[in-house]
Amino acid sequence: GILDPQGQAVESSLRQLGFSVGEARVGRVVELEVDAADATSAQAQVERMCEQLLANPLIESYEIELAQASS
Repeated sequence: GILDPQGQAVESSLRQLGFSVGEARVGRVVELEVDAADATSAQAQVERMCEQLLANPLIESYEIELAQASS
């Protein structure tokens, strides 16, 4: 598998502090405002963004959550 040095450091530190934890992973969050006609179009646009720039599929996975824009 792919190593996650930050996750391993967090896991180790939590155990040293006496916490019982399993595997720890550290990730990142990217929030975007997307101009789109509807949710389906927004989902498709963000999917392309992830595939082309935002995520490295060899070492990263991603999840897309759509939220309604506030007026």
